[in-house]
Amino acid sequence: MDLTPARRRQRTKRLLGKISSGVVLWALAALFILPFVWMLSSSLKRNIDVFAVPVRWIPDPIQWSNYVEVWLGDHSMLRYFGNSLLVTTVSVAGDLITASMAGYAFALLTFAGRDKVFLIYLATAIVPYQLLLVPRFMFFQQLGLYDTLWALILPGIFTLFGTFLLRQFFIACPPELGEAARIDGAGEWSVFWRVYLPQAKPMLAALAIIRFVGSWNDYETPLVMLSDERKYTVPLGLTQFIDAEGGLSAGLAMAASVSSVVPILIVFLIFQRQFVAALAHAGLK
Repeated sequence: MDLTPARRRQRTKRLLGKISSGVVLWALAALFILPFVWMLSSSLKRNIDVFAVPVRWIPDPIQWSNYVEVWLGDHSMLRYFGNSLLVTTVSVAGDLITASMAGYAFALLTFAGRDKVFLIYLATAIVPYQLLLVPRFMFFQQLGLYDTLWALILPGIFTLFGTFLLRQFFIACPPELGEAARIDGAGEWSVFWRVYLPQAKPMLAALAIIRFVGSWNDYETPLVMLSDERKYTVPLGLTQFIDAEGGLSAGLAMAASVSSVVPILIVFLIFQRQFVAALAHAGLK
């Protein structure tokens, strides 16, 4: 079927627009990924080659010994990974449980002062996180939990962000679903567990990714709460790779940094579909 000149011009214009937008997006993607490529390249270099000018993107010689030292050396990342995995897994699991239950209660249950309590809870967001570190340090010290992983786990089990996110999701859910279940004789727990919670799987996956990244990369809290090097998490462990002169060993630090990114990539790949579905759901609402 022949196209008129006007339609041909429109078709060509749309094609050029797609090509130009694709070029811009690829350029931005390359710009954002460039630091990670440099980090990966530096992890296989000698210390003197890491900050060489101009940048040598291909290591010569390749220092595989950096990764051997990082994982099997005196400051093995295995210990730091184990601590971070324990803290992050328990914190995220606890947050998903408490946030889903609190979000459901604030959204769909009726009780005296519900909205006022939620506003007070929401108002705590104006308090800077750093301002709470000293009171939290003193509190856990009095409880005998200072320099333990529980000092990192317990604050992460209850988060305002998770509660707010799940509350907004449950508010958008049709109330008719719960009413129909109650008419059929379901209790409130069954309504929550069997009706509403399965619908929240994409939002829970999105929350899990966000909380995992935040807990895994947290540096300030372990710095204040921990003093025993054996209990360090990954962010603190990255500071332990020093050279003979007491300075940071760049090659080892880069190898450790590359290793620390792997769990985050794995979690994102596992939950990426649910994460995209949650974003799409939020956009439609």
